[in-house]
Amino acid sequence: MNKTDKINKDIDKLQKKGNFKQAIETCRAAIAQDENNTNLHIKLGDLYMEQHLDIYQAQQFADEAITEYQRALESCVNSSEIYFKIGTAFYYKRELDKAVNYLKLSLESNPKFAEAYFMIAEIFMRKGDYLEATEYAQKSVEVSPFKASRAYYLIYNLMSLSNKYKGYQKFLKLAQSFLTLPFDKYAIKSVYRQLTYLKFLPTLLRTSFMIFTKGFTEEVLQTYRDTIDKAPGFVELYINLGRVYHELGRYEDAICEYKMAIWLDCLNIRAYFYLCQLYEELKDFDNAIETCTKLIELQPHVADFHCRIGQYLYLTGKIDEAVEHYQTAVTLNPNSQWTSVVAQTLGFIFQENIKNLDAAISSYQNAFSLNPNDMDIYLNLGNVFFEKGSYDNALVIYKKALEASPYNARLHCNLGYLYWGKGNVEEAIKEYEKAIKYDNTYDIAYNNLGVIYLDDLGMVQKAIGLFEAARKYNPNYALANYNLARSIAITGDKIEAAKLYQIALDINKYTMELDPADIQEKIQDLFT
Repeated sequence: MNKTDKINKDIDKLQKKGNFKQAIETCRAAIAQDENNTNLHIKLGDLYMEQHLDIYQAQQFADEAITEYQRALESCVNSSEIYFKIGTAFYYKRELDKAVNYLKLSLESNPKFAEAYFMIAEIFMRKGDYLEATEYAQKSVEVSPFKASRAYYLIYNLMSLSNKYKGYQKFLKLAQSFLTLPFDKYAIKSVYRQLTYLKFLPTLLRTSFMIFTKGFTEEVLQTYRDTIDKAPGFVELYINLGRVYHELGRYEDAICEYKMAIWLDCLNIRAYFYLCQLYEELKDFDNAIETCTKLIELQPHVADFHCRIGQYLYLTGKIDEAVEHYQTAVTLNPNSQWTSVVAQTLGFIFQENIKNLDAAISSYQNAFSLNPNDMDIYLNLGNVFFEKGSYDNALVIYKKALEASPYNARLHCNLGYLYWGKGNVEEAIKEYEKAIKYDNTYDIAYNNLGVIYLDDLGMVQKAIGLFEAARKYNPNYALANYNLARSIAITGDKIEAAKLYQIALDINKYTMELDPADIQEKIQDLFT
């Protein structure tokens, strides 16, 4: 046995005993005596990676592993194995593009390197590019069909994300994954690593039961803290602890725990997602945007992430950027009903913020094609046609909606507004009365009908009764108070009218329904 073999044997013994620190020191000492020993550099890199993946400590060693592998590469250029190890280290460091580059270099040196194909597939899976992931996973199976347990399992998971595969096809891949497991050393290591988490299963079950029976308590908090002391590299513990802090209202502590989980695993979707939700709850939209941007970098094909960041951008006034993300969400289209809601949101933004009525109509029509049973789409589409001045189109939309929902008070109210706008007061009154008939608490219908009786027909007492009904069902309706004040002023009761105008002015500070200057002018006119 030569000197290098003896050193390797000593290191292996220390490694098996779990004494990684001493194993690393022994390897480093050997390298100091023989700096150009490729095998020792690879061995040291492997030790660092094993430490990096050890849940019983929270230190990160991916950089050290990469350095050792690169030093080994200097004396062993074009080694597919070393390229693979560097690529894998970059994967665990969460630098995915660099990881893919090195893994492809590995395949250039050895086109039959099944594990390199699998690792690229795993990366694309992480990034949400399921087509590329499937392609590389299948290549891994083709190259080494009897040692491809992880590749089969990845294909099974990819199939589960799609509706086009039958149950027996997915079951076949799952069965192949189990059958080839004994021959796939990397899969065995992965399974062994996952099994180490079972040690903490009783703790996780106990805390779940405590939460179910007692809620989020200090006892649950302390349990997670104690467990983290034992396994400071177990990412899920930090996420769970963050959720407990969140529920207890200790938001800064929750943010720290989520960030710790991300530091340990910066590809952890759940940690980013919960952190994003917390920032949203705190209305810290700048940080929510930053966190959601990272989610999209990791999984660009998830429509919900684009929808969320669209909402945050909209709330911070970045309308154009918000529209881009909403449009991406619509294009990704996870399901028709969900996408229809997003398309309606786009329509609203085009209508209210960008003032592009044609774009709004297009978005609402897209929403309608996705979910033709949603009455809100009819209402929105009819409204934008009305706003554009396309009264005939609006009329067609409302009447078509009434065929499907003849007792819908909102539809009758909107139709009343349309007839009123066209100058057909008689039909407008009929529609508003139907709206009130089908919903006798409909404040808007009462108010609008009151305005017709007041301004178009001059029936003041009738109008007063309608405005009072609108106020009854919505005391915070500034416009109803304003119109009632106008009616009362006509009867000559200036004091009561002034009171009502003041109420309207006070409410309007919050609802912004009216120009406050108009209300002030009305008050002044009462006493001049």
